[in-house]
Amino acid sequence: MSESAVRVLVVDDDPLVRAALAMVLGGSGDCVLVGEAADGEEVPAAVAAHAPDVVLMDIRMPQVDGLTATERLRARPGGPEVIVLTTFDADASVLRALRAGASGFLLKDTPPAAIVDAVRRVAAGEPMLSPTVTRQLMAHVAEVEQSVGGPDVRRATALALLDRLSEREREVALAVGRGLSNAQIAAEAYMSVATVKAHVSRLLTKLEAANRVQVALVVHDAGLA
Repeated sequence: MSESAVRVLVVDDDPLVRAALAMVLGGSGDCVLVGEAADGEEVPAAVAAHAPDVVLMDIRMPQVDGLTATERLRARPGGPEVIVLTTFDADASVLRALRAGASGFLLKDTPPAAIVDAVRRVAAGEPMLSPTVTRQLMAHVAEVEQSVGGPDVRRATALALLDRLSEREREVALAVGRGLSNAQIAAEAYMSVATVKAHVSRLLTKLEAANRVQVALVVHDAGLA
């Protein structure tokens, strides 16, 4: 195994799904399956044993679901990135996973090449949610929230967080909210990629975000994307 290979842990209660993902990763050349788990309750021990860079996490499992497992995993410092696996692309549980710190989600019928690309991108700290997918997801969940009292508190909280930013940081945050990569932001804002990375690091701190997806969620919650 190459030292630069992305180490992946697969968590799913369906052995056929685990086997399929193992085949996909095995054929990638630069991603390696280091372990498997059949339930969210097995995740802490599996992460400790295998030290993955990325966890592919099923949402629905019988004992501890993927949402709870993600929340627990991302609450620990230095934990691996998480991509949740789902059969529904407009599911409120997906948004909950993203708010908990997942770096993105994949449908279980995603083509193999796209799965590998997502793993690579997340391991490299790049966004994997397209702006279109994020907007659709947020719009769907906003409808649900509206029916149970509205997202006003979340919007006010997001606006207060964004008020902490300098003008340049706010510009970068809005670009992250649009799903742009560091290179794309650098080209658009006439900055070096290193400067963009520095801004993104400050955004994570000031917005109390675990990753770029959570920065994007703050921007969307504020109604600015």
